[in-house]
Amino acid sequence: MTGEYRHGIDAKGRLFVPAKLREDLGTVFYLTIAPDNCLSAYSSESWDVFLEKFKTLPQTKKQKIRALFAFAAKCELDSQGRIVVPQKLRDYAGLTKDVSIIGVGDHAEIWDAAAWAKKEAEEVTPENIAAAMDELEF
Repeated sequence: MTGEYRHGIDAKGRLFVPAKLREDLGTVFYLTIAPDNCLSAYSSESWDVFLEKFKTLPQTKKQKIRALFAFAAKCELDSQGRIVVPQKLRDYAGLTKDVSIIGVGDHAEIWDAAAWAKKEAEEVTPENIAAAMDELEF
């Protein structure tokens, strides 16, 4: 998944999912919390892979990531290409009105637009891009 998309979240917690991301996520996908105070969206297939990996972990490691499952929500697109983001997830990510949705390879992230703008300004520098390209051996 790639790209950045800006949309609004309405008072009922409905968020439009861009068509390009709907192709990758499918009509049913999973939302959960992410480390950067944003949300991660996984297709059903990606979620199943994640779940299989989780099943193989020792109990002590399972306990460290159980919040990912406690906060997770199965989302279904409505006829207008929207999902309802549960209040608990909106609160975690600080989603109130303006939202940025970004593609991150195998998943998408949903950010408060101001928080994403700040993160983007901090991270998107020539030095960080060069370091990332080095890390990937490009």
